[in-house]
Amino acid sequence: MSQKRIRRAVYAGSFDPPTNGHLWMIREAQGMFDELVVAIGVNPDKKSTYSTDERKQMLRDITRHFPNVKITAFEHQFLVNYAKSIGADYVVRGIRTVSDYEYERSMRYINHDLQPDISTVLLMPPREYAEVSSTMVKGMVGPKGWQEVIRRYVPDAVYQKMMQDYVYAGR
Repeated sequence: MSQKRIRRAVYAGSFDPPTNGHLWMIREAQGMFDELVVAIGVNPDKKSTYSTDERKQMLRDITRHFPNVKITAFEHQFLVNYAKSIGADYVVRGIRTVSDYEYERSMRYINHDLQPDISTVLLMPPREYAEVSSTMVKGMVGPKGWQEVIRRYVPDAVYQKMMQDYVYAGR
C-alpha cells in the first residue's frame, strides 16, 4: 500500500513586516495545500527593520489559527532549491501589478530550469491588498496620525508589535 504524498507548498518573502496582503496570500494558499511553509528569505546584505526571529513571531501570531501553516526561514539558497530541500512540490507567489506578473513569469521559467518538478502557483490578491507592501507600510511610519493609517494595512498582532517598538524607541 503506497502512502499518499502530502501536498506541500512554500510561500516566501521578507515579511518585514507581514501585511494584510501577506495574510490574504497565506489564507488562500493554506486552503489549497496539506501544508504551507511560510519561509522568510533572509538576505544578509539587506537591512531589515525587524530581526528574523521577530518576523517569525509575527507570522506565528497571525497564522496560529491555521494548523497546516509552518513558519521557517532560509538564506543563501534559491527559493526553488529550498522548496526541494523540504519536500515541497509547489512555490506560491503573489501578483499585484503588471510588473509583478512579468517578473514572476520569468522566475517561473528559471525555477523550472533549476527544479522541473516544482510548480509555481500564482495568486492575485483582491484590490484592497494589491497596493499593500511592507515597504509602503514602513514608509508611512512617523508623520502625525500614521498609527491609524497603517492599522488598516497590517494584522492586529503586527500593529501591536509596531506600536510597542515605536513607544519603546521613545518616539
